Amino acid sequence: MGAYIFRRLLLMIPTIVGIMGISFLVIQFAPGGPVEQMVAQLTGQGDSADARLSGGGDLLGQSSAGDEMGAKYRGAQGLDPDLIKKLEKQFGFDKPPLTRFLDMMWNYIRFDFGESFFRNTTVIDLIIDKMPVSISLGVLILLISYSISIPLGIKKAVSDGSTFDVWTSGVIVIGYAVPSFLFGILLIVLFAGGSFFDWFPLRGLVSDNFSDLSWWEKIIDYFWHLTLPLIALSLSAFATTTLLTKNSFIDEIKKQYVITARAKGLGERQVLYGHVFRNAMLIVIAGLPGAFLSAFFTGSLLIENIFSLDGLGRLGYLSIVNRDYPIVFATLFIFSLMGLFIGLVSDLVYTWIDPRIDFEKRDV
Repeated sequence: MGAYIFRRLLLMIPTIVGIMGISFLVIQFAPGGPVEQMVAQLTGQGDSADARLSGGGDLLGQSSAGDEMGAKYRGAQGLDPDLIKKLEKQFGFDKPPLTRFLDMMWNYIRFDFGESFFRNTTVIDLIIDKMPVSISLGVLILLISYSISIPLGIKKAVSDGSTFDVWTSGVIVIGYAVPSFLFGILLIVLFAGGSFFDWFPLRGLVSDNFSDLSWWEKIIDYFWHLTLPLIALSLSAFATTTLLTKNSFIDEIKKQYVITARAKGLGERQVLYGHVFRNAMLIVIAGLPGAFLSAFFTGSLLIENIFSLDGLGRLGYLSIVNRDYPIVFATLFIFSLMGLFIGLVSDLVYTWIDPRIDFEKRDV
């Protein structure tokens, strides 16, 4: 197992370099980079500079004739070429792309993610500040979906083909087919003052008077704000885990050792939970790390924006919109690295649950 882990760790190096390299290459051809964002502010074509930019105020008011820069940056006609060069240096675009990529990877290896282009803080501080919201969503979604999905999946496997199985399968298919953000919009319309009831808050993680509440009122207020986002996110995860559990149990119930256990006179409950459960839950439990990562980041991207939750999903979205590349690449690097380690952890969980699985005997 040690050799397998070592090979997987070595394989992470070219994988993460490839992910970052492809993303960096795509960004080079994306229009509207940070320099153009600043040019738009200087020429009055963008949003408020105070709301979007920091660290660039010393460059304002230095424009003059420099129409030749318009060929490189859209809207740059009339700006001093020296000003454009200062902007390029400020954002690191005065170096060739390969040099910038190598410098970025060298810094990321040392977990030095630099500072945000348009915020007066470091990238790592921003990520740490937003992470509790996303972690809360990920952990709670996982607890809710697994606590419902596993018992329901077992019940559906035992009563396969019954009326209960058919009706619940219909609900599960709908939950799987409809994206979570559509459920979120529907919940807002129904229960957050959209068109019907005004039972839950529309946005934010806590109320404005949160600091004045007692500890138990803070807990209630916190979960009051999280109710609709958790419901929206749990539906798709709930559907996937339920079907996975059901299919795993059905496969195990048909095996010879189950027939033998029943022939020895064991009760159905003893057979189900004493023999079938461990083998059937192998694939479900082993997928737990990956399910957490999915709920932690990818699932919360749209939900955090719909409900205005200030987490990593919303931070990443706003960074992409504002072309704040240090945040974009830092979050991509961190979550790619987490995904690779989670994949390794999933394999190790497989071997822990079922020692018969030996990854040493197979190629990486």
